[in-house]
Amino acid sequence: MSRLETPHFLAVDHVVLLLVCFSAGAWCYPSGAVTGSCIDLMPIHGASAQTTSAPFSVTVDRSSYNVGDQVSVQLQATGASLFKGFLLKATEVGSQTAVGSFTVSTTSAQLLTCSQTSKSAVSHTSSASKTTIQVTWTPDAAGSGKSIQFSATFVQSERTFWVAVKSSVLTFAGISTGSAGASTGSTTGSSTGSSTGSSNTISSAECGVTKNCLSKPSSCDPSTDAGCYFMSAMMLSASSSTCCYEMTGPSSGYIAFGFSDDQEMGNDDIYICGLDTNSLPTLQRAFSTGKTTPTMKPLGAVSDITATLQNGVISCRFITTNTISTQRAISSNQTYYILFASGPSSNGQIQLHTETFTTTTKVDLSIVQVLGTATETPDIVKAHGALMLIAWMTTGTMGMIVARYMKGMSKGHKMFDKDMWFVVHVPLMCLTVAATIIAFVIIFVFAQGWAGGAHPVLGCLVMILSFLQPIFAFFRCGPEHSMRYLFNWTHSLNALVIKILAVAAIFTGLQLIDGSDNQWMVKTMSGFAAWECLFYVFMEGHLRWKIRNTDMTESKTTNFDGLLVSVFFLGNVAFLVALLVGIGTATVVP
Repeated sequence: MSRLETPHFLAVDHVVLLLVCFSAGAWCYPSGAVTGSCIDLMPIHGASAQTTSAPFSVTVDRSSYNVGDQVSVQLQATGASLFKGFLLKATEVGSQTAVGSFTVSTTSAQLLTCSQTSKSAVSHTSSASKTTIQVTWTPDAAGSGKSIQFSATFVQSERTFWVAVKSSVLTFAGISTGSAGASTGSTTGSSTGSSTGSSNTISSAECGVTKNCLSKPSSCDPSTDAGCYFMSAMMLSASSSTCCYEMTGPSSGYIAFGFSDDQEMGNDDIYICGLDTNSLPTLQRAFSTGKTTPTMKPLGAVSDITATLQNGVISCRFITTNTISTQRAISSNQTYYILFASGPSSNGQIQLHTETFTTTTKVDLSIVQVLGTATETPDIVKAHGALMLIAWMTTGTMGMIVARYMKGMSKGHKMFDKDMWFVVHVPLMCLTVAATIIAFVIIFVFAQGWAGGAHPVLGCLVMILSFLQPIFAFFRCGPEHSMRYLFNWTHSLNALVIKILAVAAIFTGLQLIDGSDNQWMVKTMSGFAAWECLFYVFMEGHLRWKIRNTDMTESKTTNFDGLLVSVFFLGNVAFLVALLVGIGTATVVP
């Protein structure tokens, strides 16, 4: 036996071989037996994965799947790139556990047991260079109903590899139990399933994980709650506009969602899931140009349509590559409000909606999130806001101006044996106090308790001081009394405090109901307050000037005072109308 054939040197050779095996090579398993990397797909190379974009891709031949389908999966190198090793598995989105089973038809790939499931992963059989591998995946027979994504690791050399390169997401389309219906649009190659008895497979399970979700009540699950209004959007490809939409909700006619540049109807891209002339669920597309019946339009690039009606709940799921169009002047900003509506229909024609809600902010569908909803402000809240606005920005203001600056205009004129300014001042302030009391009572009854924040505190202070103001005035001493000046100062100071607190309460109230991006009602109120402040400053200066210039004729100053009041009143009404319109169309975040 030669020196190199002694048992000692044979043992050394085995040790060296084992060390090399654990420190280099394509997983040190050129044969592809890499089950040790099944969970995280990380090669045991002692090196870090590449962080640059992979020159490889994982593609599938569809965007949704049913139990029993055979999904074709392809691993593909781009350009001149080659890969020597790979590991592929399918998982539910958000999980690392392999699901389903693969079949292979090439000698370059083999099946592995991953997550204790036979045939649930695929790897290479040799370290030969490859450009493409194609396999077939079949879902588990039980079918979890969750979205599936394929992940693969590609190895070029010992220290050059990319981990967990992902495919687009496959959504679960359910098992079709209804007969195929007629196409709901002019889309070539699209398919429509219509059913009045199939189960609703739309759920909130993947909300915030793989799809954007909007619902009312907030965070409800349509798979368990028949009263849940629900809409979801899931981008199936980051490089294209392919998106899977779902919508469901109880309705006697239709449900719909649309994309808008604001939270009101007008220039909206809409999809409608409603009953046709035969009372079968169908999908339609429309465009609204105002608060009128939307104009129907062709479905366009829509496929994989499923429309169902079960126990009064209408549901639609579909995939589309249509671009969103709101006819906006600037199209680079791909964010929109999402509007949801439901209502009755007549002979296939949708009627005025009875239920509406929108997202609180504009949405970018490429950013997965659970969307907040904004609903129309209750009428009683609108009435409360309108009464407080009228009371303390119009009637109260005019009453205070008359008492402070307009006494000279009515000098010598009396009514009911009272000075004219007093006859005007008292009804205006009584109307202001009455409106304040009514506004306070209706909102307190509606809220059924105490709400947090600064607004109710300010409102209570305004209510208390407003209630006390006429009581103190009723028990005032006579004009010639030596202590009359105490009442005058107290009455004026209390009125000023109420005015300041009321303006602050209105600001905080508008912030609660102004759902617009730029808070335009709050900004308009700022202009309103500034307009009044400037007018007060000007009138105070004019009053001081009249005191110093007693030689001016009374008619000239009276005419000028009347002109000032007229200008102020017109400006006041303009601001008031703008804010009342805003309150009338306001939305509030629940």
